[in-house]
Amino acid sequence: MTKQPEDWLDDVPDNQDEEDEEIIWVSKSEIKRDAEELKRLGAEIIDLGKNSLDKIPLDEELRDAVELAQKIKKEARRRQLQLIGKMLRARDVEPIRQALDKLKNRHNQQVSLFHKLEALRDRLVEKGDDAVPEVLNLYPDADRQQLRTMIRNAQKEKAANKPPKAYRQIFQYLRELAEG
Repeated sequence: MTKQPEDWLDDVPDNQDEEDEEIIWVSKSEIKRDAEELKRLGAEIIDLGKNSLDKIPLDEELRDAVELAQKIKKEARRRQLQLIGKMLRARDVEPIRQALDKLKNRHNQQVSLFHKLEALRDRLVEKGDDAVPEVLNLYPDADRQQLRTMIRNAQKEKAANKPPKAYRQIFQYLRELAEG
């Protein structure tokens, strides 16, 4: 008697079905995507400066590999990046991702602040003394007289097509007020 294709199920033990359900199959493509994602994360870490790198939770071995990758170029750097990606696979990368996101967000906030300060400076130069109360409302510590002097100087420079020295001074002053 030959077995029918359906009969092979009779030979499988009952607990085998339960074991099959517990196994989670991961495709080769998904494994490759995960590896590429970790390499990208490694590349982001490598691109950080020393101060930013200190804020990322890296163990000593990984930190050494990153510092080495920062020093080397071309093909050796690519191979080192591969190694860092491989090292990241064996670690919990969530704290590293969170630290990177925090650094990026701080950068984005600073860029946003600079854009706001630039717009405020432009309004000051354009409107003159009429815009000074806006600055005083935002920054009560601002020196009205110093601000008015810088505005007049910036307006004179603009009218005479001179380099925008006072224009930059206004931005620096606003930045000091915002950060102080």
